[in-house]
Amino acid sequence: MRVFGFAGWSGSGKTTLIEKIVPFLTARGLKVSLIKHAHHGFDLDQPGKDSYRHREAGCAEVLILAQERWALMHESRGAPELTLEEALARMTPCDLVLIEGYKAYSVPKLEVHRVAVGKPLLCPGDPNIVGIATDVAVSALPDGLPEGLPRFDIEDAASIAHFVSVRAANVSRGEHER
Repeated sequence: MRVFGFAGWSGSGKTTLIEKIVPFLTARGLKVSLIKHAHHGFDLDQPGKDSYRHREAGCAEVLILAQERWALMHESRGAPELTLEEALARMTPCDLVLIEGYKAYSVPKLEVHRVAVGKPLLCPGDPNIVGIATDVAVSALPDGLPEGLPRFDIEDAASIAHFVSVRAANVSRGEHER
């Protein structure tokens, strides 16, 4: 599988950008999956539903399925959070895994930066950032933009999708280094 990450401050538009480029990637015939790392708790289930009740009763995993989709919910029950390697090992093989989050891992990444968010660039401190998507001209970006770093207009989903497909790194499931 190949992987490519997206880095940026909260509110920079990472999710929206990923949403825009996925159709371009799938139109190329790529099977695309995504790992989204959340820094806060979340629950896909709803109180009162059978699956919720089973998890609350102590089930380690609950798999819900229907013709359209299925979901496996795993309760950590105090176990350490999955590493990126462990998460990749659990993914069904595909052509490209997009990663939102896991900022500390050494995968090629595109920084998504909006000046209005008011945060500094991440790329000066992260050698794994191989490009930047922004809503302003390079001259309007804060100081510290590495020389020669490819820049994309944040609305140019087609060019960004091409860049991602070319720059994605090959990894063996479960063998990627942190």
